[in-house]
Amino acid sequence: MCRLYAMHANEPTKVECGLVKAQNALMAQSKGDMQGYAHGHGWGVADYPDGVPMIEKQVWAAFHGEHFTRKAARVYAKTVVAHVRRATVGGTSIENTHPFHHGRWIFAHNGTIPNFDRVRFRLLEHMDPLHRTEISGTTDSEHIFRYLLSLFLQHPERGLLATVRAGLAQIVAWSAEIDRDARVGLNIVLTDGTHMVGSRLNRSLYYLPRDHIFDCPICGQPHVHHDPKTAYQAIEIASEPVTFGEDWYEVPNETVFRVGEDYRLDMAPMLRPG
Repeated sequence: MCRLYAMHANEPTKVECGLVKAQNALMAQSKGDMQGYAHGHGWGVADYPDGVPMIEKQVWAAFHGEHFTRKAARVYAKTVVAHVRRATVGGTSIENTHPFHHGRWIFAHNGTIPNFDRVRFRLLEHMDPLHRTEISGTTDSEHIFRYLLSLFLQHPERGLLATVRAGLAQIVAWSAEIDRDARVGLNIVLTDGTHMVGSRLNRSLYYLPRDHIFDCPICGQPHVHHDPKTAYQAIEIASEPVTFGEDWYEVPNETVFRVGEDYRLDMAPMLRPG
């Protein structure tokens, strides 16, 4: 289990409240989520301040020290992905800490592939050699990331959402071949800073659309600190609602989604194996 947070907007936006200051900010979830679990095996924050991803990762808990707080305060971007880890597959190391990246691509995962030591060989077999050789850690998450990028590299004409939808269905099918009763957890967020897609499978996930600049009830200030030239639009996605009193919506289980041009979620049911 892990906890993730993502924000995608048409204007640079502060995310310090969602990461640190809100009632159920990601930093608070790292100490104890709504189910009582801590996520103290590392944290990472990725954003695109100049169109190129910048990632900071550490192997200690987000609530330890000031590093996470300082990073959150600096972020002002259109796209952000953050993650706090509760290790299930792979030890505690920088190589195993989310988000993972390749070029412009950023990826975070909340969930687990049961029997990963056996599913792993299927993933590697269907992975492009470039991505196979660039795996640096031992997590199921990084293997999923590289497998999905391999599929997109092989058939970009399918589109990103269709590729992710087919790829995740294949992972579930491989897991079922090994153990029919295995409960796969596949909440993901994948982005290149322009497009964002994701999924929910057997882990909690919520979203909050925004269609105007507002004074934040947490910090008392707007999260946009410049004069935008277009009407503001944004969406926040999180394993748990990070604020109380706002209209967070639950993403249905067994769903894939993309952030549309209107910054709302376009959702489709996950493909069922076989």
